[in-house]
Amino acid sequence: MSDLQAISSAYQTLLGMIGEVEPRIAQATRQELTDQRGSLKLIASENYASLPVLATMGTWLSDKYAEGTVGHRFYAGCQNVDTVETVAAEHARELFGAEYAYVQPHSGIDANLTAYWAILANRVETPALSEFGVRGVADLSEQDWETLRHRFGDQRLLGMSLDAGGHLTHGFRPNVSGKMFHQRSYGTDPETQLLDYDALAAQAREFKPLIIVAGYSAYPRRVNFAKMREIADSVGAVLMVDMAHFAGLVAGKVFTGEEDPVPYAHVVTTTTHKSLRGPRGGMVLATEEFAPSVDRGCPLVLGGPLSHVMAAKAVALAEARTEAFRTYAQNVADNAKALAEGLLTRGVNLVTGGTDNHIVLMDVGSFGITGRQAEAALLESGIVTNRNSVPNDPNGAWYTSGVRLGTPALTSRGFTTSDMDAVADLIAGVLKHTVPTTTAKGEPSKAKYDLSADARQTSLDGAAALVGAHPLYPGFEI
Repeated sequence: MSDLQAISSAYQTLLGMIGEVEPRIAQATRQELTDQRGSLKLIASENYASLPVLATMGTWLSDKYAEGTVGHRFYAGCQNVDTVETVAAEHARELFGAEYAYVQPHSGIDANLTAYWAILANRVETPALSEFGVRGVADLSEQDWETLRHRFGDQRLLGMSLDAGGHLTHGFRPNVSGKMFHQRSYGTDPETQLLDYDALAAQAREFKPLIIVAGYSAYPRRVNFAKMREIADSVGAVLMVDMAHFAGLVAGKVFTGEEDPVPYAHVVTTTTHKSLRGPRGGMVLATEEFAPSVDRGCPLVLGGPLSHVMAAKAVALAEARTEAFRTYAQNVADNAKALAEGLLTRGVNLVTGGTDNHIVLMDVGSFGITGRQAEAALLESGIVTNRNSVPNDPNGAWYTSGVRLGTPALTSRGFTTSDMDAVADLIAGVLKHTVPTTTAKGEPSKAKYDLSADARQTSLDGAAALVGAHPLYPGFEI
C-alpha cells in the first residue's frame, strides 16, 4: 500500500468513527472536501493546508490546558506543549527574521488585540478591568470605554480605512480596536487609488497617534514599510503591521527589502492560514522591547492556547522554510498578475488598475450590478469569491461595488498563469450576463439578479475542466 493509500484509509477510518457518533458531521466533512474540489476557490483569505498540517490538528494535544508561557504554565504536565510552542516559535523567528514570536493567538483578530494591549501596556500605565467591576472587555459599556480611553491617556490609532482596503480590526468603531483608541483612518489617492505617503505623513503629524497600523485586507499593491517606519518615527508612534494576508509572500521571499515589514515594524501580526497555507490561527512577531508585554497575551486577551493548532502551526512554518514554498509564493504573485491582466483585457475594471501581490479587486459597477449580485452569480457558476468595498463605494459595506479575488488557493492546486487567463474569461463572461432585477418600485435591485443560463453553464463547464486538470489532494480518497 502506498503512503497516500494508507493516509486515505486512515481518514476513512476516522470519518467512520465520527459517523458512528454523529453521521451528519461526517457527511458535512466529506461534502466540504467534495465542494472544495469542485469549485474555483478565489477567496483571498482561504487556502488548502497540506495533509500533514491537517492531520496534526486531530490529535490528543487538543486535550491539554496550558495557560501561561513555556516553562511558566498554570497547569502541571505541560512539558510536551512546551516543546510544541518552542518549536513553532523557533520556526517563526527563523522564517521571518524576527527577534520574538508569540504563536498562541487563535486568530488574526486575537493577534491584533494582543498587539494593541501589549503596546498600551508597554507605553502607558494601563488600568485593570477589575476596576470597572466587569469580568471582561465584552462587559464594558460605552461610558466605560470612554472612561477607559481617558485612563489610557486618550491614546490614538491611525489605520487604513475599510473602503481603501484596511481591516475592521484597524480601528473600525464597532470593533474593539475602535473602542480602545481615539481612531482615525487614512485612505488612498482619489485618482490612483494608491497609498499617498506624503498625505499619510501629514495626517500623522496632525493626529499624533500612538500606533500607526499598516497592512491590508483588500489593497492589491505592495507597501513600502521603510516609508511607514519613517512616518511613525517622525511622530513618535509605534509601527504595527498586520501582514495576515501577505505573510506567505514575505515567508516565500517575494516581498523583500523595504517591502518586508519585519525589519521595520515594532510589532507584526499575522494569521497562519491565508497565503501562509497553515492552520486557522494567529501569531505576533515583535522586537525584544515588546516581547514581555506580548507574552502576557494569555490571560490578558486569550484563553488557553490551542496546543494542537500550535503544533500544526509548527508543521506549516517548517513547510514554509523550504525552497518549494518559495516557488509557490512566487507563483501566487505571478498568477495574480495573470488574472488581473486577463480581466483587464476583457473590460473588467480593477481597483488601482492591477496588482502586485496576491489580491485582485474588481469594481463591478460598470456592469450595472453590485458586489453582492456579482458574488452570488459567480458562486452559482462554480467560482467562489467574496464581495468587498472599493474606495468611496456608493453601495456601502453590505452590497458593495467590488469583488475581491485571490490566487493562493488555486496556486496550491497547481494552477498556472495560462489557467488564470482562462479563469478571467469565465469571470468576465458571468459578469457580462448578470442583470439586476427590478424592485416593486421599479428600481434596480441591489441583491436580486438574472443570469443567462448559457453563461452560467459555460462557466460551470469551464470551472469543472480547470479543477479536473488540477485535482485537490490528488490520489487522496475518502
